[in-house]
Parts: sequence; structure tokens; C-alpha cells
Amino acid sequence: MSLQRQATIVSSLTACILILVKFIVGILSGSVAILASAIDSLLDLFASLFNLYAVTKSEKPADFKYNYGMGKIESLAAVIEGSVILVSGIFILYQSFKKLIFGGELAYLGYSVYVMVFSLVLTTALVVYLNYIAKKSNNLVIKADALHYKTDILSNGSVLIALILVHWTNFHAIDAIFGIGIGIYVAHSAFDLLKEGVFILLDRTLDAQKIDSIKQIIAAAPQVQSYHDLKTRQSGETNFVEVHLVFDPQISLLDAHQVADSIEHAIYNLEGKWEIITHLDPYDDEGTICNIC
Repeated sequence: MSLQRQATIVSSLTACILILVKFIVGILSGSVAILASAIDSLLDLFASLFNLYAVTKSEKPADFKYNYGMGKIESLAAVIEGSVILVSGIFILYQSFKKLIFGGELAYLGYSVYVMVFSLVLTTALVVYLNYIAKKSNNLVIKADALHYKTDILSNGSVLIALILVHWTNFHAIDAIFGIGIGIYVAHSAFDLLKEGVFILLDRTLDAQKIDSIKQIIAAAPQVQSYHDLKTRQSGETNFVEVHLVFDPQISLLDAHQVADSIEHAIYNLEGKWEIITHLDPYDDEGTICNIC
């Protein structure tokens, strides 16, 4: 079993535990902040289960039906998870404003505090684990899951502070006020994740550092007179590169092919997984046939 798949299973099991504990205490105490956190954990579970499906599918090799593999399902999972986070934030805002307007008091404050401490510790341990897997695998789904649970750490911490303040001041509106703050933060955190996933689905170019590294490798080959139509994109963990290399017309096909191979091998040695296509030109034909040739 891959590290990515293990990580999504651990996330799903953690979400199950948090859902059970938070719902029980949230219903008993009447805390909108804890119930909102329980709903967030329920959405976490759905997201983690979909992430498990996405990781499993993306690891399958390319076939006749999907020539480039199914790596983009990871980006789709990131978009879905970002949408889940956004919906979660909006729901928390709704519940918080509802309680602020209509009022309500908390019960079982002691148990509520214990639950949020437990949730905070468990979620922090999960984020540390997910960050480790994300750095090791550079997997967008795991990065999304780690970001998701980072927002949970802040929201759980905020709920804990709210419960303590309610206990000290007996001002129960604090619960709703903190809920509003949590809802705004959770909704805002969804946008970066949504943006990243959508950009990859739209075949955005690789980051500038990777492109500069590719250009330096090509420039270091003295037999290459110039190049054009350098195009890059990302699908799952794989970086795709296409480029036209211009050689002296007198160079043999064998020699030009060997130079192109050396360039490809140098790019393969960069960090990450790569798929590279080089086209050999005897002259610079950029724009002479079409703007993508």
C-alpha cells in the first residue's frame, strides 16, 4: 500500500472518531461551536474517503483509454475538498448567526472542554503525519488534506478558547461570536485550495523555478541552436514537458537524437516525476505552420 493511500485511510479513521465524540457532546451541551466542528468533521470524512478513491485511481498506470493516466483526478479531489471546506464555513456562519440572534445557553461545559482538547491533540498529530507524507510524496491530495486539517486545528483551538471564556464570564454569546470567526476563516481557506486544483485542471504551466531549470538544461547543450514552443503542465504527481529543439541541418539524426536524450535525462533528474517529449527541428520553424507546432 502506498504512503498516500495509507495517509487517506488514517485521515478517514481520525474523522470518524472526531465525528462520534463531537456530535455526542455537542448535542448534550448545546454548543453551536462544537456542533459546527462536528459537521466540519463529517465533511472531512467525506473528503478523505473521496481522496482515498482519487489516490487509488491516480496510481493506476496509463492505458488505452486514459493515455496520460488519471493523475488529474487528484486535482479534481482538491477542488471537491475545497468546495467541502467552503460549504462547511458557510454552514458554521449560518449556525453562529442563528444562535447570536435567537440566543441559547451551553451545558456540560466541562465535558465540552475535554472533547475539544482531545480533538486538538488528535488533529495536530494527524496534520504532522500528513505534512510528512505530503513532503515525501509531493501529492496534491495529501497537501489538500493537510491544509484542511490545519484549518481544523485553528477552529478547534478557537472553540476551546470560546468554551473557556464562556465558563469564566457566563457570556454565552461568545460561543456564537467565535463560531462566526471560525466560519469566515474556514471559508476563506477554501479559496487557495480551489484555485490550485482548478489551475491544474486547466493545464497551467509549471512554476517558474522548474521552467527556469528546464531552460538552463537546454541552454547547456551546445549542439542546440535554439528552442521554441516549450510547454509544461502537471497531472497528479507527473510533470509534462514538450519542446522543439533546433539543430544544425547538417547534424545526423542519430547525433541530434542523442543530444535530445541527454537533455531529457537531465530533466528526469530534477525533483519530481516527469514525462518529456522533444521534437527535433533542422531550422527554427516557430510560427511558420501554426502557433502550437
